[in-house]
Amino acid sequence: MNEIPQGPFCQSCGMPMSEPEHFGTEKDGSKSEEYCSYCYQNGAFIDESITLEEMIEFSAQKIDEIGIMPYAEARKMTGQFLPELKRWRK
Repeated sequence: MNEIPQGPFCQSCGMPMSEPEHFGTEKDGSKSEEYCSYCYQNGAFIDESITLEEMIEFSAQKIDEIGIMPYAEARKMTGQFLPELKRWRK
């Protein structure tokens, strides 16, 4: 990866949220400060049943697809980073 993305980062998938449209919404329509629009809308997670392992796999594939880094590197990185995010901490 050439540059480190600026946060804040979604506390579910790790996506940097740098544009207003990246932020999810709360029940009252206000912007979520913690979760992106791909993970969280109207005060709830879009996919409540996704597991941490599934999110790691999904995120790694997306990172590879958009050309940020190769899949193997992305898989390693997401496997280390995502468990530290609020949604997945135990």
